[in-house]
Amino acid sequence: KLTLAHGLNQSTLFADKTVCHKLKKEDGISIFPDRQVIAMTGDGTNDAPALKRADIGFAMGISGTQIAKDAADIILLDDNFASIVTAAKWGRNIYASLQKFLQFQLTVNIAAVVTALTGAFAYQTSPLAAIQLLWVNLLMDSLASLALASEPPVDELLEKPPVNRTDHMITKRMWANMLGQAGYQIIVVMVLLFAGPELLGIPPGHEVEDETGDDSVHYTLIFNSFVWMQLFNEINCRNLKGEFNVFKGMLNNPIFCGILLGTSVLQVLIVQFGGHAMAVAVGGLPAGYWGLSLALGAGSLPVQQLINVIFHLGVNSKRRWRQNQRYKRELALTVQHTDGTHLHND
Repeated sequence: KLTLAHGLNQSTLFADKTVCHKLKKEDGISIFPDRQVIAMTGDGTNDAPALKRADIGFAMGISGTQIAKDAADIILLDDNFASIVTAAKWGRNIYASLQKFLQFQLTVNIAAVVTALTGAFAYQTSPLAAIQLLWVNLLMDSLASLALASEPPVDELLEKPPVNRTDHMITKRMWANMLGQAGYQIIVVMVLLFAGPELLGIPPGHEVEDETGDDSVHYTLIFNSFVWMQLFNEINCRNLKGEFNVFKGMLNNPIFCGILLGTSVLQVLIVQFGGHAMAVAVGGLPAGYWGLSLALGAGSLPVQQLINVIFHLGVNSKRRWRQNQRYKRELALTVQHTDGTHLHND
């Protein structure tokens, strides 16, 4: 076992692209582009060196010796090899939960920073007050992390290919989701900030605060819309691969549903009864502005579908371009080989 683990760890087969392509095409064997991940199982003292040399060592919890357990990374408490599948599923679920939280957190950060900076440059004051940003941070860092990290593992995780050790945690799909959603949120906030008073017939927030010192309906509407866009996008962030049904399996996670419902209720209470303490207009928002805030927040759902379509079209176009380039190279090599054969015969 030690010789096998050492040999596989030292193998440089992954560097030979021609052989890897041949194995994939003829035998259906996929070689990781950054070395295979080696796992070993054992229960005896003589298995300890192999368990230590492997990337992941599995030892038996009941029949295994103490030396084997000390050398292993994971101990199977029930001595059941089927538990390896459970461990892999939970490990992938933890990795996916981290990606979901990062996707949500970075989206909020991008939108909040751009909003605060734009308001400061334009009117020397941010449309989002400091206490409101604290609430957004609480929503983003504490409650959302608990909600997204509590997703139960599903069998579909085992159907996905393993993640290469050199792959970035933030994938291209995640960048598309983050930039697309942040772009939508920024556009909404900018329209409300600069064109909202004229479109809705309300006094500009910076003028109300400068003249009377009161908290304005204008900025309260921006804050409410911003938070609801985050809450609806929290549902989108449960998915990382552009799944069409973003609500799939949501009811199987009562923690997520409870946190989403709780934060929604708290947002209603903050806007309607927070007053000066939360830098919102006294008396809250009228029903019409509540409908507008919810509609803008729910807009994150169709925007996500649009992002999925655009990303899918881009990936397909890039794949077709690569296939055409590969076909041209192979055709050029075939022509050169044919010409060389003719010259040799002559």
